[in-house]
Amino acid sequence: MFSTSKPTEIGSADSLNNKNSVPSIISQDLVIRGNLLSTGEIQIDGTVHGDIETATLLVGENAEINGEIEAKRVGIHGRVNGQVTAQSVTLAKTAHMIGDVVYEDLSIEKGAYLKGYCNPLEAIAEQTQNPAASVQGSGDKAQAVPQEPFQTEGATPIKKLEKPGNGSGKSAVA
Repeated sequence: MFSTSKPTEIGSADSLNNKNSVPSIISQDLVIRGNLLSTGEIQIDGTVHGDIETATLLVGENAEINGEIEAKRVGIHGRVNGQVTAQSVTLAKTAHMIGDVVYEDLSIEKGAYLKGYCNPLEAIAEQTQNPAASVQGSGDKAQAVPQEPFQTEGATPIKKLEKPGNGSGKSAVA
């Protein structure tokens, strides 16, 4: 008659998170303009213009996402333009990602393309708790430490292009 456990509310995350549910699939010919929210798994083979929040996300080879992603696990095989925040992020060899990655565990296969900053979740938590942690120096001369984005194209890092010159170290003037 009386129970010490709290009853699960209808529509709560616990009642919706069924481990045996099938993934939601966005097929290749489907374009979505708007945000996606799921407590389960989403597989995207089409195009999404919006933010995605889910437990597990699989971005297919032909997929394109323009928006932020927040999930526990993300596997990227297609194109993503936007920040990814997840416990586990995997960029397959066919992945093309432009945006920051905030992660606990990051895996990048040879051939994947990534242009953006890579920050572990713990570093973000430290900066939130102690904003001065990203400042170098002391007193009035403290300066923010500049960060270079992590860029990779296959196994060869992308090099910064130097300014063209005439080879003498002096700029050519016309």
